[in-house]
Amino acid sequence: MNRENDIQRKSQRQALILGLVVVAMFGFGFAMVPLYKLVCSVAGINNIADSGGRVRSDVYLPGKVDRSRTITVEFDATLNTGLPWELLPAVKKVKVHPGEINVVSWHVKNNSDRKIVAQAVPGVTPWQATEYLEKIECFCFTQQTLAPGESREMPLRFVIDAKLPESIKTLTLSYTFMDTDRSALKAAGQS
Repeated sequence: MNRENDIQRKSQRQALILGLVVVAMFGFGFAMVPLYKLVCSVAGINNIADSGGRVRSDVYLPGKVDRSRTITVEFDATLNTGLPWELLPAVKKVKVHPGEINVVSWHVKNNSDRKIVAQAVPGVTPWQATEYLEKIECFCFTQQTLAPGESREMPLRFVIDAKLPESIKTLTLSYTFMDTDRSALKAAGQS
């Protein structure tokens, strides 16, 4: 009888532990989205899930420009493997004043014989500058569709917030374009 009681207690204990594991996994599943957003916002990656730094241009008025500081903004472009596009910033870097609205453009061309829909994913280095780069208009807000051989200029309007820490004098804005049609990449033997 004692042995049966021990076995029953062990079974109940195991059931309780397994039940707690299930509850913990369920809670972790709910916490994944906020944790993912937190990690991405801290790292400055994949911020297309939210506004991507989008702001209204009327938030920045000419009187708020800090002409005593100059920040160098560098631009970088990367194409995901298998995307047959050209992507080049019109300029490699600009010098800007915090609070000043700036416009630069990017040249993109589809070198393939098929229509391609792609999405730009922005990244900012150093990551601490991410929250101070405000994009007013950006091709990264929407997917871009280019017909075979089509090219276009894509504008980027941005502001560096005057609250950018004094220690940051240069930041790099990178865009990685990715083909949104995963089946086309798999058919081409890439993934």
